[in-house]
Amino acid sequence: MSHRLDNKVAVVIGGSGGIGAATARMLAGAGARVIVTYRCRKDAGEAVVASLPGDGHLCLPADLADTATLAALAAEVAARTGGADILVNTGGFTEAVPAADLDALTDGLIDLIFEVNWRGQFAAVRAFREQIAARGDGLIVNVSSIAAFNGVGSNIAYASVKAATDTMTKALARALAPAIRVMGVSPGVVDTDFVPGRGPEQLAKIAPSIPLRRVAVADDVARAILACATHLTYSTGSLVVVDGGRAL
Repeated sequence: MSHRLDNKVAVVIGGSGGIGAATARMLAGAGARVIVTYRCRKDAGEAVVASLPGDGHLCLPADLADTATLAALAAEVAARTGGADILVNTGGFTEAVPAADLDALTDGLIDLIFEVNWRGQFAAVRAFREQIAARGDGLIVNVSSIAAFNGVGSNIAYASVKAATDTMTKALARALAPAIRVMGVSPGVVDTDFVPGRGPEQLAKIAPSIPLRRVAVADDVARAILACATHLTYSTGSLVVVDGGRAL
């Protein structure tokens, strides 16, 4: 069994962010040609691409809240690379809202969380499905969260949308087989800037409550995503939990 991704094209939606950037580096390190997407910080995306080993990597715009940009991205990837083999949905959005503060979780915020985190991932899959299937051995990885099954996260809507993401992953695994495998990776608490206002102090307080006694770093999650492509080749519709035992 080869653990290399030579001649594979991997698209990392949200590749300019913490988990996305770590994933892009690991996929490129395994030999893949990587397309990193950004929403508003082109400089961050270009910096990630410049750090990748190998040649032919690209930095392209995409907005999960704007389906047209995802369709344009898929068309450009097909034109410039011949088509993607791997799609990784790492992009997302949240805000910290205490679970008991129901009034702070407004309709507008709920809609935005679902629009970006669920509809956006689905729209990306829809945009890339045909070219990934045409390659004959495709993979889609959706980044979820243990909030999907323990209900503890940045807010109730985010936990709910991640449960919907897990359902989507399982449904797509059936619908797109056998040409495309669909996997989910579910992190616990990760040391990135994804959750606004959660800094080193909060993370230091959380760490002792985790059985492995540390908060995850982006590379922990990226290794699981890489494993979906290189090692878990007879798995589809499965969720890989990367939480240090926090959900136990």
